Amino acid sequence: MNQVTAQELKNWIENKKDFLLVDIREGWERELFNIGGLHIPMGDLLSKQSDIPTDTDVVLYCEKGIRSVIAIQRMEGLGFHNLYNLRGGMKAWKEVL
Repeated sequence: MNQVTAQELKNWIENKKDFLLVDIREGWERELFNIGGLHIPMGDLLSKQSDIPTDTDVVLYCEKGIRSVIAIQRMEGLGFHNLYNLRGGMKAWKEVL
């Protein structure tokens, strides 16, 4: 599974790398703190898989990086091979700010 650290993601953003962020947390979690991107709660991910491109890098994130690992495993089973997990999730992201 592809992984990206919070620092690497910060660099991607600063260098304007072409990629998509997907927040898979629940709406209430996103309201508290988010870094943008498409919001598709984990429970809706499979039914909205057509919203996720297959021709560019996609970073999935959650609070601690655990749900996003599970989500990526499921999506890889459907043929997605361009997905990255934000290692440590929002918890790690807040540490690099």
